[in-house]
Amino acid sequence: MNWFTKIIGRENRGEPVKISDPYLGEFFNQSGRYGGTVSNDRASGLATANACISIISTTLASMPLNLYQRTANGGREKAVEHPLYAALHNQPNQTMTAFELREMLLVSLLINGNAYAKLSWNGRGQVYALDPINPANVSVERLESGRLRYRVSKPGGGTEILLQDEMLHIRNRIANDGVMGISPVHHARDTFALALAQQDTANNQADKGNRPEGVLTFPNVMSAENKNRALAALEAKINNNGKAGGVLLLDGGVKWEPMAFSSKDAEFLESRKLTNLDICRIWGVPPTVARILDHGTYSNVESESKALVVRCLAPMAKRIEQAMNIALLTPEARKNRFIEHDLAGLLRGDLQARYEAYRVGREWGWLSSNEIRGWENLPEIESGDEYLSPLNMAPLGERQPAGSE
Repeated sequence: MNWFTKIIGRENRGEPVKISDPYLGEFFNQSGRYGGTVSNDRASGLATANACISIISTTLASMPLNLYQRTANGGREKAVEHPLYAALHNQPNQTMTAFELREMLLVSLLINGNAYAKLSWNGRGQVYALDPINPANVSVERLESGRLRYRVSKPGGGTEILLQDEMLHIRNRIANDGVMGISPVHHARDTFALALAQQDTANNQADKGNRPEGVLTFPNVMSAENKNRALAALEAKINNNGKAGGVLLLDGGVKWEPMAFSSKDAEFLESRKLTNLDICRIWGVPPTVARILDHGTYSNVESESKALVVRCLAPMAKRIEQAMNIALLTPEARKNRFIEHDLAGLLRGDLQARYEAYRVGREWGWLSSNEIRGWENLPEIESGDEYLSPLNMAPLGERQPAGSE
């Protein structure tokens, strides 16, 4: 859809269509199998869930996201003069930095399954600003043409209708309707319900000072008055000033028999650990990266940090890049421009590993000195753009026969 077809009315803002609103389903089905409400706020507030969301969003938001221009020789260069470059790299709107916008979109994507930003176009058909929108205020409609239209509820009242070219819509694991993304929280509702139930149980134990429930057994029959007096004395002693400590004297053959299992007997702590691992699996974050170090060693911490990039951040980066390329660039602009993350810094390793990789690339001729110095934030040097070629390598057929001059 281009600007001309909008003008002639082939796509309008008032056509009645079916609305796809995932928050309506959430309203009617928020309970998990283990009881209680599994809302996005409660689920993302779990310590492990918050760690996974924070790791993915802050790490990917801190990586360079550049607009590139394809060059004649098949290479690339940053399109720094384009308004979109400044919006992605520096300031996307009047109140946010590029890092803050990207982090906000990623958090929304990881929790809600959808992230939205309203696009502002200039007269030359270039995006120069992006303003994020709360997913709870957006409903998506599919037009007869197959394209999408967005109905946005304004905070002060009223509704704004945005066409597909006016909205950046990033989706996580697109649903069967082909319109909305699936929320990881909703998709793994039972896992979060179990985690929240375990957290509530731990909170209840903490509220009681971890005091166990039990039964007082008397050897002889007691009157109701004496039972109430003994129970009142016991409760007053146990609940004194909210403290669990102290000394309790039971005479007359009275025995105390606890009724509840301890956390160790019920394997409660181990169960919580397994649930935390399940939460890490939902977002594909290695446990050691989420600071679960029960089985962490020097070797697997390093390998899992690389696995985070390859199996989690790289697919998420590709998802965002393709959504942005389609929404922020016109079909004509996509012929020679593209948006891409630079994840090389996450895979560079320590100083020794980087320098060894630089040496190989330099000696084999695909890296120049200035390229290496640029990655290390060092200034260029004179004649630093030259590439080396190994002496013992030549095209096949140009080698001199042995013994010839």
